[in-house]
Amino acid sequence: MEIIVKAAQFFLSLSILIIFHEFGHFMFARLFRTRVEKFYLFFNPWFSLFKIKKGETEFGLGWLPLGGYVKISGMIDESMDKEQMKQPPKPYEFRSKPAWQRLIIMLGGVLVNFILAFLIFSSILFVWGDQYLPAENLKYGIHADSLAREIGLQSGDKIVKLDGREVKDFSQIMPTLILENVRNITVERYGELRDISFPEELVPEILRGKPFISVRLPFIINGFTDDSPGKEAGLQENDRILKLNGEELPYFNEFREKLQQHSNQEVLVTVERDGAILDIPVRLPESGLLGVYPLGELTRFFELERIEYSLIQAIPAGIERGVETFVSYLKQLRLIFSPQTRAYESIGGFITIGSIFPGEWDWQAFWYWTAFLSIILGIMNLLPIPALDGGHVMFLMYEIVTGRKPGEKFLEYAQIIGLLFLFSLLIFANANDIIRLLR
Repeated sequence: MEIIVKAAQFFLSLSILIIFHEFGHFMFARLFRTRVEKFYLFFNPWFSLFKIKKGETEFGLGWLPLGGYVKISGMIDESMDKEQMKQPPKPYEFRSKPAWQRLIIMLGGVLVNFILAFLIFSSILFVWGDQYLPAENLKYGIHADSLAREIGLQSGDKIVKLDGREVKDFSQIMPTLILENVRNITVERYGELRDISFPEELVPEILRGKPFISVRLPFIINGFTDDSPGKEAGLQENDRILKLNGEELPYFNEFREKLQQHSNQEVLVTVERDGAILDIPVRLPESGLLGVYPLGELTRFFELERIEYSLIQAIPAGIERGVETFVSYLKQLRLIFSPQTRAYESIGGFITIGSIFPGEWDWQAFWYWTAFLSIILGIMNLLPIPALDGGHVMFLMYEIVTGRKPGEKFLEYAQIIGLLFLFSLLIFANANDIIRLLR
């Protein structure tokens, strides 16, 4: 059921973004009296699921959910309509319009994507406000995984500064470490401040999914797996786990790490239940796990900062959130093109994109990720690759600067090369998804 909910959110979000993106091209094309022959959600090779003709434009639904398109008369695009281009130019065709009008038509899609993201972020802040976990409110500190322990971090540390800049929002620590070239982490440990060096070599490890730090939480049982050895031994929901074989381990991650060293053994688990302290022997399976779900609701343990926005306040705050997302994603692209980080190994396809949506339908999360993807779609379409909007913009800028229009044969070959590159990238990204699943 979780997979179905994720897939439904992904396809709804994708459909919204495609329709708005293509509407941007359509709107400016019609503004400059350029004929639009087709407006399609998803591609329709060989046949369409639905189509209707309104005026000069055929609106339809394709069956291949890899994107969408508008077919503009007199333009070399993914339709590769060579016959039309052999005819003399008509006044209503794209190729007959001034270069500046063609440029605006090509930028229309990404412009609408960015505006849409700003509107969604503003609406989210107006309806739900903003909530975050202040780093200073982590009363139990961080949990330091093995990679973090290698550089000197310890579980219980409180991260207070990154390169001398105070940390406000705990969720921004990891993006800042990866994207801002941070080299020094200041932590509070036992009431004293200590500086920990953060080597650049750790970034590729983190990007490949190796755990670094997380919120340190008390271990309270919130549920059980099927055939849970813990439940069979007598553990109950809301039990607060305190010790393992007499050793104090009240925090979930530290307890789990120690527990897995005792697979196929009997261990003594000490819990607090309704004020009483109980020792419960548990026989562990080969996995070394109790088969329990920990309570992970942050509001049960920490005081979160909440900000409410009026409509007037939400608009500039939403635009600021959109700009921050735009800048952050540009920095992530820089990592992808850096051989040292090997971030290209983390590129994902439809499975990766779909997995960002929650397993239960959550409108706030849905609209947040839709706005995020709208920014990404806008940026990706601006890349100077033939077959993308950015490729058309690149050739139009050349024409505006030099006064010379690239030949139609050149544009045709560039379009083919661009399409081949994009299909190769699509195959590579989805192959990465499949490889990760097999692992």
